[in-house]
Amino acid sequence: MEEIVGTHAIKYPQEADKAVVLLVDDNEDILDFISDDLEEKYHVLQARNGVEALKVLEHEIVQLIISDVMMPEMDGFEFCAKIKSTLEFSHIPVILLTAKNSLQSKIEGLELGADVYVEKPFSPAFLQVQISSLIKNRNKIKEYFSSSPLLHIKSIAYSKADEVFLEKLQDTINKNISNQSLDVEHLAEKMNMSRPTLYRKIKSISNLSPNELINLARLKKAAAYLNEGLLKIYEISEIVGYSSQSHFGRNFAKQFGMSPTDYLHSKTAEKKKP
Repeated sequence: MEEIVGTHAIKYPQEADKAVVLLVDDNEDILDFISDDLEEKYHVLQARNGVEALKVLEHEIVQLIISDVMMPEMDGFEFCAKIKSTLEFSHIPVILLTAKNSLQSKIEGLELGADVYVEKPFSPAFLQVQISSLIKNRNKIKEYFSSSPLLHIKSIAYSKADEVFLEKLQDTINKNISNQSLDVEHLAEKMNMSRPTLYRKIKSISNLSPNELINLARLKKAAAYLNEGLLKIYEISEIVGYSSQSHFGRNFAKQFGMSPTDYLHSKTAEKKKP
């Protein structure tokens, strides 16, 4: 699926689509070998070095990166450090592949933020397990965040940079939460980010579009108010930016599996327990 954001075409996978894996290696045979092994389960993109890979990331939303260490122009260590220090990409898990099997080499890769370090020669089955585990764990965290009314957005952070970004994003939404017209345009302006950059970051880190995330933030703020038990439901729906209580109720039930009234009753019952 592709969406035009500003002057850029942002590509991102739908739920039913394969996860996108970026494979970075200057060896054509290795690229083909790993791609052939992965393409049944994943959509595989290729790059010959770190510089080329960064250009790919400017236009593609990627769920995981597999990179060789020894490459021209920009090696795997430098590339990994760039990924983990760049806000737009810092959430993407990185698997480093290398023939270097020294402990110091492993430590260097992990210190630069690599999520997994795989030595060459490696078993394709072992690499498949590492990829699957990283992607599944990330998706579970995202799903748990979306379905848990009181879970803070920073629970989906994968780095300190992500945590700082998400806290600023949450604060920005909260300050403007009663504004019914709050959308990605307003959010990008208030976050001092370009719309394509903000869109790509939010979509990648949460599996949600900015507008979906704004709506989820409204519902989570409403859940917090309901948990406090001090305001009426119609008051809460207005405070968090809904035009009508019925619309708010439908969205709340769809997101969390119960109506605002039922949620309020459940929280009240919990507080009464000895």
